[in-house]
Amino acid sequence: MNEKYRIELEQETDGRWIAEIAAISGALVYGMTRDQAIKNVEVLALRILADQLEHGEATQELDLLFAA
Repeated sequence: MNEKYRIELEQETDGRWIAEIAAISGALVYGMTRDQAIKNVEVLALRILADQLEHGEATQELDLLFAA
């Protein structure tokens, strides 16, 4: 697997950070620090992908993670 999910970051005027993985619908979070936002979006993305796998939803995102 050579591809990775790109995390997009932006700092709000109030100092909070927004992190998003555009390739995974719904993977957008806030964090008080840049590192916290990155960690939060990674956790959320894994939860979203796990939920999709559990419900039998075929997604391109899962194809990036596993090979058989």
